[in-house]
Amino acid sequence: MRKDGRQCAALPFKLEGGETLVMLITSRDTGRWILPKGWSEKRLSDPELAAKEAYEEAGIVGQISPMPIFSYQYTKRLPIAVKECSVKIYPLRVAELLTDWPEAHQRRREWFNLAQAALLIDDSELVTILLRLAASDSLAKLCLPSAELTAHETA
Repeated sequence: MRKDGRQCAALPFKLEGGETLVMLITSRDTGRWILPKGWSEKRLSDPELAAKEAYEEAGIVGQISPMPIFSYQYTKRLPIAVKECSVKIYPLRVAELLTDWPEAHQRRREWFNLAQAALLIDDSELVTILLRLAASDSLAKLCLPSAELTAHETA
């Protein structure tokens, strides 16, 4: 694990009743609503890392986009320091929600429409991204060509 300030996030989504819903999870420390994300790792590609974090933190299995759709910056407060982080966001079309996963007892997960999710997120740049997606309903459009999505299987 490298803590050089680079992180990858999954933006888990599904289409339901003609509406795009995204899944948010709570952080372990404060219970804030966030995207599943983690520090860059040398042994994993960025999309693989985003899918791994979605599995570990939210019990999500699905198809991850090979390309990020956005990136944003935020300040992470660590126990002994403050670190500026850059996050790449990879859409993840949810195929399955597991009933048991590594961090199931440490986090909550919940579906929200894009506007609701934007109201719950604290990171201002991510709020702007979610509102832009809500206004254009472009998340599903960006991700619909499933040939461009790569399957992620956790073993």
